[in-house]
Amino acid sequence: MSTRPLGIEGAHVVMPPRFDDERGHFSPFLLDSQLHEIGADGMFALRQGATSVSRAGVARGIHFTRTPPGTTKYVMCTAGRVRDYLVDLRVGSPTRGVVESVLLDGHDLTCLLIPSGVGHAFHSLLDGSRMVYLMSGEYVPEDELAVDLYDPEIGLDLPDPREVVLSERDRNAPSAAELEASGMLPDYEESLRADAMARGSTAGRTPAIGSAL
Repeated sequence: MSTRPLGIEGAHVVMPPRFDDERGHFSPFLLDSQLHEIGADGMFALRQGATSVSRAGVARGIHFTRTPPGTTKYVMCTAGRVRDYLVDLRVGSPTRGVVESVLLDGHDLTCLLIPSGVGHAFHSLLDGSRMVYLMSGEYVPEDELAVDLYDPEIGLDLPDPREVVLSERDRNAPSAAELEASGMLPDYEESLRADAMARGSTAGRTPAIGSAL
């Protein structure tokens, strides 16, 4: 397993090894010791696992959890292929506004470690694209918020919206500026505390840019 930091503070790509033989293949997609080495301090307490399946052309996001409580996420694509997007929405973050795009597919099981306060979205490139999510918190509808996928200030490289299938919620999501004006965007320090608590610690920290949460 290898890892590399993304340009968003606290976000990492995790690339599991893949072992093939005549039976098929085996891939350990999560190794606690490896995540500890990049500063994840033993990963986080798992509170929810979920999956979604999308046909080609579907986009979901940009989603984030109100902080507090915040949610740390570990996501992967186990079938099909998606273009995944991370957006640092945290007010006060040293990488505020940075966007990262990573291609995920069911062949190599590349995973993303996403800290609290970072928005997540993806665009399905194949029918039957299956995403798996491991999360530090359970789903609470009133805490789950969305930012407009086509917010020009964010500038995701998505196809024309007429060619993309969106939920009603995502189609009508407000811009990041509107959410910030109403005090709904996550605060950076609050997000750090949420991630620390998800790892079993109530003490916040100020990590260097590129370290994981």
